Amino acid sequence: MDRAVVGVVPVDASEAVVGVAGGDARVRASAAARRQLRTARLLLRARAVAPEDRETYEKAVVELHLPLAGELARRYRGRGIADEDLQQVAYLGLVKAVHGYDPTRGHDFVGYAVPTILGELRRGFRDTGWTVRPPRSLQELVVRLPAAEAELLQRLGRTPSEAEVAELLGVAADDVRAARGVAGCFRTDSLDEPLGDGDDSPASSTLGEPDPGFDHADARMALAAAIGVLDPRERAIVSMRFFEGRTQADIGAVLGVSQEQVSRLLSGILRRLRAEMDRTGAA
Repeated sequence: MDRAVVGVVPVDASEAVVGVAGGDARVRASAAARRQLRTARLLLRARAVAPEDRETYEKAVVELHLPLAGELARRYRGRGIADEDLQQVAYLGLVKAVHGYDPTRGHDFVGYAVPTILGELRRGFRDTGWTVRPPRSLQELVVRLPAAEAELLQRLGRTPSEAEVAELLGVAADDVRAARGVAGCFRTDSLDEPLGDGDDSPASSTLGEPDPGFDHADARMALAAAIGVLDPRERAIVSMRFFEGRTQADIGAVLGVSQEQVSRLLSGILRRLRAEMDRTGAA
């Protein structure tokens, strides 16, 4: 069997890839199981040897999971940081995961490594990658989250809840939820981009248009204050004409008067309202 050598520790070349090209699910699962077993053995040996010899085994684990780090780095492509820099940051996170993982707890190394690597990537974006910059406290919390989640994963043997993560970090659960939500601040989408799913319309096509009613908001507020000088019949006329949009003929039919009478009533009402609004403004 072909072997690739990292330091002096042999590693099966077939185990040094995340997926098996052209293989089915059973083959991929078998490769992942072999990689997991190999990782556990290497890390257990690293803990058993003298510190000066530990690096050899740890390098082997890093080499074994480089494709995983590369895949995670690719998730952040196109967000303002060069691909090569992203890979270097992800590899650094992988090294930290190897140093921090405790194989005696029996949990899968990948489950610990993924949040650790993602945390390092987010740290890289903390000062250079934000398109929309959230509060500094949230930026810091975004960086601390993955390490806390990884620690609890090893301790609990399951994915921790927001409350558990919050307790470990000494923050509120709402803060944890907010920190998870600001991940979208790394990148903003252009309004000219197509909507997708077969729809080539720009995203801007989904935006609403200005409501013409806004132009009359101030006038309506002033009118509402002045309308108190009118009697109930006059207020009804104003409501039907200016709020319901009825014609003078419609109003006349409701009141049992002619359109001409409605026109004269409206003229008198408007004069009184204008005088009241002028008086209020002058005051």
